[in-house]
Amino acid sequence: MPKVKTNKTAAKRFRFTGTGKIMYESSHLNHLNYHKRRGGRLRRMNQDTQVCGGEVAKVRRLLPNSF
Repeated sequence: MPKVKTNKTAAKRFRFTGTGKIMYESSHLNHLNYHKRRGGRLRRMNQDTQVCGGEVAKVRRLLPNSF
């Protein structure tokens, strides 16, 4: 029986909390984008976001050994 492998790309983008929620970081926060947004929006985007309900099954399939 072959090993069940983790998708390494997904492993770098998602993390599991202690209660089992799947979190990810917001996009569009890299190089030269800070001047286009105001402070409040940047602070909200810096927080991790929870994966929506329909996507949870897809992410769990990519990360079989994480939870």
